[in-house]
Order: sequence, then C-alpha cells, then structure tokens
Amino acid sequence: MLTIGSRGSKLALWQARWVQARLEERGIRSQIQTIRTTGDKITDAPLAKIGGKGLFTKEIEEALLDGSIDLAVHSLKDLPTELPEGLTIAAVPEREDARDALLGRRFSELASGDKIGTSSLRRAAQLRALRPDLMVEPLRGNLDTRLRKLAEGRYAAIVVAVAGLRRMGWEVRITEILSTDYLCPAVGQGALAIETCAGSEAEHACRALDHAPTRAAVTAERALLRALGGGCQVPIGAYGFISEGELKLTAVVCTPDGERLIRRNHAGPVSEAERLGCELGSMLLEAGADEILESVYGQS
Repeated sequence: MLTIGSRGSKLALWQARWVQARLEERGIRSQIQTIRTTGDKITDAPLAKIGGKGLFTKEIEEALLDGSIDLAVHSLKDLPTELPEGLTIAAVPEREDARDALLGRRFSELASGDKIGTSSLRRAAQLRALRPDLMVEPLRGNLDTRLRKLAEGRYAAIVVAVAGLRRMGWEVRITEILSTDYLCPAVGQGALAIETCAGSEAEHACRALDHAPTRAAVTAERALLRALGGGCQVPIGAYGFISEGELKLTAVVCTPDGERLIRRNHAGPVSEAERLGCELGSMLLEAGADEILESVYGQS
C-alpha cells in the first residue's frame, strides 16, 4: 500500500483524495498521511514577508526522502522550481481553471477606498496596477477561513483561485472570474503536482495520471520562473496554454505598489516548452524585470 503525503487543509485533503481515487481506479491501494508545513504554522504574517521557498512543501519533501511517505500531492504553484536531489514530479494531472476569482462585490462595483483581500503579492501588485484607489490588504488562512473573513465584512471583496473553489464545490460563491489578460495567474495555478522519489515504485504507479498538455504548459511557466530566479511569493504571473497546436505563454512582472508592470507574450512548438519559458524570461529581464525583482528581493 502506498502512503500519500498531504497538508491538512480541506482543499489539500480533497486533492489528495482525488489522486487516491485515480490510483484506486488502477488497482493501486493507498492511505493519506497529513503533514503540517512551515506555511501552515505561520498564519499571522503575509507570505511574502516570511521569505524563503517551499513554505508549503519542505516538510512533505523531507517525508518523501526519509521514506515516511511514497508520494506527495501539492498545489503545483506552491512547489519550488528546483526540487531536492532524488525527487521528481511523477505526474501533473489535467489542470483545473487557472484563473482568479473575485468574491464579494464585482470589480466595477468596488468604490475608492474599499478593502480587497489577497494572500498573494502577485495578485496584490496587479490589483494595485489596475485599481490604485483600492486598499489591497493581506488575507491569510485556508480557503474556508478566507471565506469566513469575507462573510464577517472585513473586506468588500477577496481574490482567490477558481480551481480551489471548484474543487470544494463552492463555485456558486464566485462573483466574477477575472480574465488572465486582466490578472495573470501564478505559475502552475490550477494544476496539481504528484511528487515521488525518482525511480521508485510510486513514480511508476503515478505516471499514468500525467496529462501531456498540462505538463507542457506548466513546464514553460516553471522554466520562466526559474529564468527570473523567482519563488512562489514574488510578483510574477505566467500562464501557458495550447491553441491550434502551438504553446502560447504570457507573463507579467510587477512592482509591489503596482506602479510599473511589464507584460510579454511568446509562442512556439509544444515540444519546446522549456526553451519557450526560458526565452520569455529573458525577454522580461531585457524589458526591465531584473530591476523590479532586485528591488523586491532587497525588501524581503
């Protein structure tokens, strides 16, 4: 029997159980073990101020390496682009909707000075670029906690990922889905990553869950993030998708105050996803993204 490692939130356990069910369909039995990560323990500070990479994955990866678990189910956006030696992404299942959603008031209904909550520096920066008149404030906690804070009237609206709401069956709460041209998603947003030890029985078992188009898209996105030297808590957005047999990739880098935003697009063969991501990263750096990122890292 395989042991699946997962964070303990309702959404994380939904994701782990989804993978468990897919393995069960293939005759592979498994059990779930919950693991508390650094990001779960620190709930009173914005993620961008905590610093470091792997806030929601480090302890789970340690369990993989010491043999406590056989596979880990992550939200891909939380997984650093550089994996510990000996680990691999065995599968990236088909992606859910990668877009962000607004809950509460519609964007056009928000008045100057209204509070809008988000846990993400990427979202906050783009929101400030779009609406500098709004008060963009930190919003920590699991998805159900964020929804409770909205219901209590602490915010006029909050921004969360569409994927999490759909997986939890809470899509009816969405007020407005924001276009990727409007708010560029996080790298890997909406996708799951199944991580295992390289060459293990678990890796072999999980390979069947891989979805090639999603794998190509997120490979390009993660290559871009790697080229920019970024982690999951920097003001970088990227979104890849396949259209008419071609991989299309768009990305943004924004100052935290939203005053400067750089957006670039790239496209090419699906088979060259890694190269496309690296090239778009270089395009952004040449356009001034290096100055933005240096200032962000200097503040962290």
